[in-house]
Amino acid sequence: MKLHELSPAAGSAKAAWRKGRGPGSGNGKTAGKGHKGQNARSGGGVRPGFEGGQLPLYRKLPKRGFNNKFAKEYAIVNVSDLNKFENGATVTLETLVNCGIVRKELDGLKVLGNGNITKAITVEAKIFSQTAKEKIEAAGGKAEVK
Repeated sequence: MKLHELSPAAGSAKAAWRKGRGPGSGNGKTAGKGHKGQNARSGGGVRPGFEGGQLPLYRKLPKRGFNNKFAKEYAIVNVSDLNKFENGATVTLETLVNCGIVRKELDGLKVLGNGNITKAITVEAKIFSQTAKEKIEAAGGKAEVK
């Protein structure tokens, strides 16, 4: 197959419809815009959300909540998820992403204390809950804040 032999699938591509190119084209004169009115003018039409002067829906609906743009969103892992690693392993955010335990790195790693841990591993994270820290150290591992 060569480049000049490539063509779109049958029925998938529509021919260009040239508007306002005379009466023979079937779309001359007003070019599908009708006679007069706001939409017939150049640059005519209304902005998105405009409802003809009626109070628009986005102004009728109440504003809700608060979005803190400075908030940090952490990738969260429970201590029970860390049992997949071998004894003496060092667990970082990168290793968790590579294993598929965490999808995205976000703003860092937060370790929570749900479940039990049986392996003695070193965990590097930005934040540890109190119970997570206790469980990791009770199993003989280390909880390092990075």
